[in-house]
Amino acid sequence: MADEHQFIEDGLRRSQINEFFADELGRAGYGGMDVAKTPMGTQIVLKAEKPGMVIGKGGKNIRKITTELEDRFDMDDPQIDVQEVDEPDLNAQIVADRLANALERGWYFRKAGHTTIDRIMDAGALGAEIVLSGKVTGARSRVEKFNRGYIKHNGEPAEEVVDHGQGVAVMKLGTIGVNVKIIPPGAKLPDDFDIREDAEVPEVEQAAAGDDEGVEALLEEEPEEVPDVGADDDVEVPDEDPTDVIDEEVVEEVVEETQDTAAEATDVAPEEPVGDADADDIDELDEEIESEAADLVAEMEAADDEEEDE
Repeated sequence: MADEHQFIEDGLRRSQINEFFADELGRAGYGGMDVAKTPMGTQIVLKAEKPGMVIGKGGKNIRKITTELEDRFDMDDPQIDVQEVDEPDLNAQIVADRLANALERGWYFRKAGHTTIDRIMDAGALGAEIVLSGKVTGARSRVEKFNRGYIKHNGEPAEEVVDHGQGVAVMKLGTIGVNVKIIPPGAKLPDDFDIREDAEVPEVEQAAAGDDEGVEALLEEEPEEVPDVGADDDVEVPDEDPTDVIDEEVVEEVVEETQDTAAEATDVAPEEPVGDADADDIDELDEEIESEAADLVAEMEAADDEEEDE
């Protein structure tokens, strides 16, 4: 058989065994099981609210269950260990069965849901969720949810930390599914963090910049005062000879740079200035303008003479 088929076969077999225990041990407060294969056989750990009812008088009931497992599920030498549930209100399977029985006895679903989830939170749970799905009040089915505290729905914490339980309430209008999720007290979640009040934080020493003194010591010191120089105050003038102070090499470099700049300026050809027109051309223009003006004046006088003759 392939591995995929083997996984499916093992899961189906586990579900059938769980249903068998739920039917047989419902009155004893069945709270789930753990199945593990050992070299000696199959180890089954049952969780029950009333272990005495699971075992029976003289172990009669537990022997009957062992024989039924060998015949129905073909199990080799099943070893059953019964453990008592310390807090039934924190076991999701027991809570789901109780809520389903309350609905079958006629409890209104809102009262039953709120009462059950309050008991879960009073027992110390970090969070709980109850989902009722089916025909809770009328002919049309719907889903009702009751939430308290903090609950995980996805990821590994939803599988490892959250306790799941399912129950079924058989009503006149139809069946009602009961799904219960509980996060028990003290569960470690990936997003949990602790605040330690007694933690000792080491002091951080600030390194001084250049000197042995710290920054705080430098800030505490008063800044040096700069003297104000007024108009009447005497300003000290150096008595040294300028020739002794000025470096001759620096002066020679400055002179050489100035000469080179002047030489580059003389090498550039000067632009040709935009001059006026020649004097001869101006004289010719003046003569033409005078002749045209004389002609116009003559024409105007001739016109005036003709008007007078008429």
